[in-house]
Amino acid sequence: MLRAASGARTDVGLKRTLNEDSIVAGVRVWAVADGMGGHAAGDVASRLVAESLRELDAREPRRPADVVNCLGVANQRVLDYAADVPSAAGLGSTVAGIAQVVVGGADHWAVFNVGDSRVYRCRAGAVSRATVDHSETEELILEGRISEDEARHHRLRNVITRSIGTDPCPRVDLWVLPQVPGDRFLVCSDGLTNELTDAEIARILFANPDPDQAAGALLAGALAAGARDNVSVIVVDLGDPSGPGLDFEDDITTPRHRLTREGSA
Repeated sequence: MLRAASGARTDVGLKRTLNEDSIVAGVRVWAVADGMGGHAAGDVASRLVAESLRELDAREPRRPADVVNCLGVANQRVLDYAADVPSAAGLGSTVAGIAQVVVGGADHWAVFNVGDSRVYRCRAGAVSRATVDHSETEELILEGRISEDEARHHRLRNVITRSIGTDPCPRVDLWVLPQVPGDRFLVCSDGLTNELTDAEIARILFANPDPDQAAGALLAGALAAGARDNVSVIVVDLGDPSGPGLDFEDDITTPRHRLTREGSA
């Protein structure tokens, strides 16, 4: 089993007074949960999601279905909290991450998300989005009604279409990918992607081969850009860090253009 090295940062940002993000920087699971609700305990929702994923990190072996089931448990925990604490009604959380799972006796990546937190993949000299946002603006992009650049400033940019803490339980998007030494993943909340473009993110990942330094540089970039929201980032490197590096000259693409979706639930 290949070992992974990671670096993680989370920050309240420059405009908020409460950090509603929670991160999981484990041994086999890495994830970011971005709480929603503010007064309705968004920080509690993200914490409950993170606690469920830490339990998954401690489980051996993990299979793709375990990831989906884990988030189902997290969803119920958030619903139960809302039922027990009426003032917290409406709390919820996005989540995105990666987990090392076993498929056919071999280690693979499970890339998953609910909401608009993201995972990026760096492989074979390219940086690409490994998840598709569950948001109103993403749907408009898919329909060809707005561009990626227009989405960054659209009035619906903060409206998500799936979240943890809903009844019925939201569908979890999950992709299963083979593991390749030299893989790098970035897991982040929208506090990063609202401040930095994909091109800027790729430049920082390219300039910082150490995952901890890369995480710090991404956070610094978001803060320099204004950090209007909480910012959370995790950079995960697998195996040989001296393997094929990132080449910023290559295209930055999205799953709808590049990845083959191998599984969902």
